[in-house]
Amino acid sequence: MTMDLLRSEAMQLVQLIIPMESAHRSVSYLGELGLFQFKDLNAEKSPFQRTYAAQIKRCAEMARKLRFFREQTIKAGFSPSTRSMIGTDINLDDLEVKLGEVEAELIEMNVNSEKLQRAYSELLEYKLVLQKAGEFFHSAQSIATAQQKEVEEHRLGDGSIDSPLLSEQVLFCCRELSTDPSKQVNLGFVTGLVPREKSLAFERILFRATRGNIFLKQAVIQDPVLDPVSGEKVEKNVFIVFYSGERAKNKILKICDAFGANRYPFTDDVGKQYHMIKEVSGKLSELKITIDTGLLHRENLLQTIGYQSEQCNLLVKKEKSIYHTLNMLSIDVTKKCLVAEGWCPVFATNQIQNTLRRATFDSNSQVGAIFQVLRTEESPPTYFRTNKFTSAFQEIVDAYGVAKYQEANPGVYTIVTFPFLFAVMFGDWGHGICLFLATLYLLLREKKLSSQQKLGDIMEMTFGGRYVIMMMALFSIYTGLIYNEFFSVPFELFGRSAYDCRDSSCRNAYTVGLIKVRDTYPFGVDPKWHGTRSELPFLNSLKMKMSILLGVAQMNLGIILSYFNARYLRNDLNIWYQFVPQLIFLNSLFGYLSLLIIVKWCTGSQADLYHVMIYMFLSPTDDLGDNQLFIGQKYLQIVLLLLALVAIPWMLFPKPFLLKKQHLERHRGQSYTPLHNIDDSLELEAHSDFTAMRILSSVKCFLAHSELSSVFYEKVLLLAWGFNNVIILIVGVVVFVCATVGVLLVMETLSAFLHALQLHWVEFQNKFYEGDGYKFYPYSFSLIGEQEEI
Repeated sequence: MTMDLLRSEAMQLVQLIIPMESAHRSVSYLGELGLFQFKDLNAEKSPFQRTYAAQIKRCAEMARKLRFFREQTIKAGFSPSTRSMIGTDINLDDLEVKLGEVEAELIEMNVNSEKLQRAYSELLEYKLVLQKAGEFFHSAQSIATAQQKEVEEHRLGDGSIDSPLLSEQVLFCCRELSTDPSKQVNLGFVTGLVPREKSLAFERILFRATRGNIFLKQAVIQDPVLDPVSGEKVEKNVFIVFYSGERAKNKILKICDAFGANRYPFTDDVGKQYHMIKEVSGKLSELKITIDTGLLHRENLLQTIGYQSEQCNLLVKKEKSIYHTLNMLSIDVTKKCLVAEGWCPVFATNQIQNTLRRATFDSNSQVGAIFQVLRTEESPPTYFRTNKFTSAFQEIVDAYGVAKYQEANPGVYTIVTFPFLFAVMFGDWGHGICLFLATLYLLLREKKLSSQQKLGDIMEMTFGGRYVIMMMALFSIYTGLIYNEFFSVPFELFGRSAYDCRDSSCRNAYTVGLIKVRDTYPFGVDPKWHGTRSELPFLNSLKMKMSILLGVAQMNLGIILSYFNARYLRNDLNIWYQFVPQLIFLNSLFGYLSLLIIVKWCTGSQADLYHVMIYMFLSPTDDLGDNQLFIGQKYLQIVLLLLALVAIPWMLFPKPFLLKKQHLERHRGQSYTPLHNIDDSLELEAHSDFTAMRILSSVKCFLAHSELSSVFYEKVLLLAWGFNNVIILIVGVVVFVCATVGVLLVMETLSAFLHALQLHWVEFQNKFYEGDGYKFYPYSFSLIGEQEEI
């Protein structure tokens, strides 16, 4: 797999001549193979002018019906199943007819269900009106009967001189009304239901519109009822309005319509009320049975559709993609063959030929398809065979630019160098373990999470880079062991410290001082360095020098890869006028600085490397004095300085003129167009000026991570521990965990990731990687499920 990633696959431009009777099956089989990228030979035609536009329109209509079925299935509470209920060789015409019949049946069932449900809701409201209004009339009639009985008792009784005069007048009026029907008032009434939230406004408007010449009575319904118009459950009140006169009646009816009040007929005859309630209850029972039967039939139909929808949807998408691909083919002059052109890997030649033979045999075609390789000057697409582990690293490289055909691929080295440089800035084996555990969760649930369609943008991005995060976590544990930091706390994991207190009776070794009493700590930073007064200067110097060594090594690797690119592409100009002067210039300055760092570490010298490098340019002939690290250093510096000065014009001037000369010889009499590669030799100088700044930025990122971790540990966790209070300790632990996760495991991870990305794109890939190619996108059915609906 590593060798497959180093150079892109060898590609070839192929022409296919396919008979019309086997064209559909040939394209279908090539889609299953997924190793052929078709070229559009009808780019000048609009989509409506192409041969198979009608078939694509049919597929789009079937896709619309399937979307409608899916919406109805989800609305009914069923989830689409992936069970295969139909064969993959189903005829598209039969499927179209079947989908049309099912759609018509489902639409008819929906319409009938809506009508029945509306009628049921209206009858249910009518029943509530009959019950509540009947209760009101029954109560009013009982009161009227009691009052009438009282009047009769007073009329039959003897009058007394002590009886009030008003009572006598009331009895006289009642007696007169009961004996004279012409003086009785006939009141009309309107009954119905009004939304409870509108009931107060409804009552106020009625009162104002009729100037108080009405009597309104409302009864609250405890449970919400289904509104026949909107189909939603609404809290309502039953109302009855008594009025006098047609004018008041018209006003009341208009106000009811304005407030969305549903009106229902009602009679004050008790016998008729009982008969109407019985009749409505019977109709409700019949409608309930009818609705339940219809819903059961609809659920069975939707369940059947749910079993078939995914398979049908995939089939329709395949057919649509096949016709889209056939529209990219040109028709032969005899109109008996289709001509296709496209790219395929060289290793897939036999597979494609066998696929075409199988399509010819299955189509019962008398003539086989013709496969022939075309010669072309066009640059082929870039194709790397990746797996789920290497694909994420390749995406990091492709985000900078897709590799040119047969160009050295940085993705091979990125698998190791990217997580390692991240870990250099993130080094803490406690944080690394937390990061690894989070990644382990994604790896253990890989199958389940990969089958889910929607994970969310952030979760989907994190899941896609799970193997990158795993490598970053493992390298962080490794560098954390070197730095000897576990949430900024040192441990003596590999033996006892080499240092001890200067005086055996002292208690605070961090302020009195340390002396070396044992052999050097075997692995990583000695734990005694943490917390001492010289910790920051020592670790700053160590990490600065280490970052310089890693940065120079990475830049040298990029320049060396530019040599292999040039040799592979047989470009001697890039070797002699780009690779050689760049290598000399880089190592004359930064390579020499790296050598001084290593010599200083090995010899334990106190030489000031800043002074050495500055005066190498200002006073190259002066004696070095105490800053001399080895014999002949002065003369070596003069030679390296001269080589660096010679390398600058060597990079700047020869290559552009030689390229122009080659271009003129190749295209005599034609206008000269500047080439892209002319300024490649200038890039090293510009980027070398900023190398130190980027290295400092990386060191700063690591120091920020280390210092923040130390601050959270000392100022939060230890401070809470010192109070000897359980509540304060719990609060401190919670704050420490939140700060560690939010700041160090999220924000600092992102910061170190971006710095590692910058170092790869600018300091490494920019030395050799052109990245001006384009990806190989084969026609494949495996990608249909990931694509959005066209």
